[in-house]
Amino acid sequence: MASLPGSSAREERSSACGESASSSNAWRVWRIANDPAGPGSFPPELVVRVKAIACEFPTAFDVPLSRWSIAELGRQVRSTGLVAAISDSTVWRWLNEDAIRPWQHRCWIFPRDPDFEVKAGRILDLYQRKWKGRRLGPDEFVISADEKTSIQARSRKHASLPPQPGDQARIEHEYTRLGAWAYLAALDVHRARLFGRCEAKSGIVAFDKLAADVMRRSPYRHARRVFWIVDNGSAHRGPKAAERLRRKHPNLVLVHGPVHASWLNQIEIYFSILQRKVLTPNDFPSLDALSRRILEFQLHYQTIAKPFEWRFTRKDLTTLLAKLGNSMLEAA
Repeated sequence: MASLPGSSAREERSSACGESASSSNAWRVWRIANDPAGPGSFPPELVVRVKAIACEFPTAFDVPLSRWSIAELGRQVRSTGLVAAISDSTVWRWLNEDAIRPWQHRCWIFPRDPDFEVKAGRILDLYQRKWKGRRLGPDEFVISADEKTSIQARSRKHASLPPQPGDQARIEHEYTRLGAWAYLAALDVHRARLFGRCEAKSGIVAFDKLAADVMRRSPYRHARRVFWIVDNGSAHRGPKAAERLRRKHPNLVLVHGPVHASWLNQIEIYFSILQRKVLTPNDFPSLDALSRRILEFQLHYQTIAKPFEWRFTRKDLTTLLAKLGNSMLEAA
């Protein structure tokens, strides 16, 4: 790593205790007895170096941690001799300036589909009511569909207690499993209309029932084209599924997203709403009660629903893929 401007291995700084130290890695050692709150109390080079450490995994510094906390990051900075004394609050303030939060993480599946950009681009075009460079007509519609599988009905072993003044709701931790549903749903992305059904299991038969529920209704029955955005699940994977559905519904056009790209499918947004509003906490006396709640919420949601404000465009996709590509090259 390049050294700081003006630094050398022979440069020394005296600490308040009268000790001196030289940098063994071409970084200037800043010995500061106190940690004043003023923004100019530390050299900018030190601030940059601390942020750089925060943006590395701790194992890069032989620290047996999976992620930094503020206290551990401050301890690392002090132990390496970059500075003799610095408070954790100062380290936090520096990281907060650039919204660096090394103690947080999220799971991610990096794009591996060789046609990721092409497949994702078609979906993004449909959200903008375009297909192959042309605007969709008023008799063309876009449906986002998928399955939410293994939704368990859990009966708690003690009755749940509603919230009281000064006390939150209480849900018994132990429960009895009463079975599970697969919930299949389809969303008209531009009209915010929902269709769904609960089935004992997912699969081709269940998905074709959902498709029939939608395609036999007006305006889809007589539409010029109805584009169905789906993932690569077994019930609707590949050209065979597209041909199967086209035989049953000649105006249905199946559009597959890239592998591992469910975030492009707007029905997943609705599933996340369902999870928060209906399925958490999970406390249902029977499987029938669970299915009734799901389908009743579906009807309720449509009374307040508006089309999602989808702002991720082809330009954003290109930028994202370039960024991920650079990250993978650096990792390699």
